[in-house]
Amino acid sequence: MDPNGWTRDRGGTSSRRRPLSPRTGIKSKSDSGDCGRYLESDGTPPTAESLMRSRYTAFAVGDAAYLRHSWHSSSRPERFELDPTLRWSRLDILSTTAGGPLDTTGEVEFRAYFKHDDGAGTQRERSRFVRAGGRWFYLDGVVGA
Repeated sequence: MDPNGWTRDRGGTSSRRRPLSPRTGIKSKSDSGDCGRYLESDGTPPTAESLMRSRYTAFAVGDAAYLRHSWHSSSRPERFELDPTLRWSRLDILSTTAGGPLDTTGEVEFRAYFKHDDGAGTQRERSRFVRAGGRWFYLDGVVGA
């Protein structure tokens, strides 16, 4: 693969790579593969990006308890509700800054695709994460970043 994301197959044909790990059609935690394993276990995502992916899965399957549990207490709202009419269909990770197993902060920029009764759309956000007590937490984000 070259720096612009192009790959060549054995026959020399060029093609553009797909976005990083898109998730489509998640209807249940069991459909979510690696991204959903943290929703049903005591395990913790080792990086900010893996927490972002697990939180996307929680939105896709409607797991408000996991979203609350993975939200840092300093910025977590007292109450929030998920919109049951939104159907999340894909997540593209656009960039990550820090957020590794040895870091204490990290940022993940993503684009999430959804369908709604009124049509389809995307949400682009740069999310900030903090590591505390050996666990990653969502801190906040800038929508439209």
